[in-house]
Amino acid sequence: MALAIALVAVVAATVLFHVFSPWWATPLASNWQQMDDTLTITLIITGAFFIVINLLVGYLVWRYRHRSGQRAAYEPENPRLERWLIAGTSVGIIALLAPGLVVYAKYVSAPRDAMQVEVVGQQWQWSYRFPGQGGALGRADASFVTPANPLGIDPGDPRGQDNRIVNGPELHLPLNRPVKVLLRSKDVLHDFYVPPFRARMNLVPGMVTSFWFTPTRVGRFDILCAQLCGIGHYNMRGQVVVEEPAAFEAWLARQPTFAATQHPAPAAPAAGAGASVTDMLAAQGKALALSKGCVGCHSVDGSVGVGPSWKGLYGSVQTFSDGSSARVDDAFLREEILTPQARLVKGFGPVMPTIPLSEDELKALMAYIRANGTTAAAAAPQAGSPATPAR
Repeated sequence: MALAIALVAVVAATVLFHVFSPWWATPLASNWQQMDDTLTITLIITGAFFIVINLLVGYLVWRYRHRSGQRAAYEPENPRLERWLIAGTSVGIIALLAPGLVVYAKYVSAPRDAMQVEVVGQQWQWSYRFPGQGGALGRADASFVTPANPLGIDPGDPRGQDNRIVNGPELHLPLNRPVKVLLRSKDVLHDFYVPPFRARMNLVPGMVTSFWFTPTRVGRFDILCAQLCGIGHYNMRGQVVVEEPAAFEAWLARQPTFAATQHPAPAAPAAGAGASVTDMLAAQGKALALSKGCVGCHSVDGSVGVGPSWKGLYGSVQTFSDGSSARVDDAFLREEILTPQARLVKGFGPVMPTIPLSEDELKALMAYIRANGTTAAAAAPQAGSPATPAR
């Protein structure tokens, strides 16, 4: 009897929780109302099965409870009941699957006039690419990936020369225009997910996946990675900025073309030729940090992620997990980059892999970190002096 009451209470509590729960879906910001409709159908069907089955079990437990002097009738099979169960279950499964298959077929069939954007995932960051004036995306392949070409665009493909490159977490899109999203991964399985758009798709290494949607509301919407992709998975975030078409076109025009990133204009010297060389080396380091995935763990705006922020790092004093400390100079950076597991900065785990770097790449990366230092004096390169202990 107690079990039957408990089952009825569970059903009642579940229904009440659903009705009064504050955890509803985020407001829809795309054309995919059908996604919500299929979820509603799934919820109704599974909810009905949940209620009926649990109430039936509760009734059977009560109806056929133990009573002295009574014995249960032995009935090994009931063909009529089995036929009803098979038919009811089949109808329920078809009702669950059919709407989803219909919607998915539309979800991956973009309109002919849809604007294309490529999303590239890498531990733990997002990058984007738009077609240029030619209206086509150039060929891309992992074999073309270099520090200066982190998206692996084929330098010999003329269609890719005017492609607009966005090396950052923020993606701008125009309002009320269909967008076909092409997705690829440079390392492991990722998932591009924007909850208010009801849009998501896996990024599978070695292949290009796609879906489409139409943004219907102006605003900023979080991008999440919905596949566990490593220790920094939680930090693989970005934002979609939906804006009026004119504002989008102005933003897109400010993004560099692929050709410009391969042949950047020389930096204007601030104080003689030395400053220009330093600026160019830091620019190479920035490209390297993007291509190697460093920015997925180390920010340059002061926010703390998987690893320490590079803003103000150079010249500061860092404490290690064993209680010792040292000033961040070139020797400190060299040791931490080349042997990241040798000692750990306090508050951070042993998650940084050993990344193979040439001596020139190492110098460029250190120049970029120096460029984000606290002061001009601290940012001046130090000629290989050992890390200064500071206890």
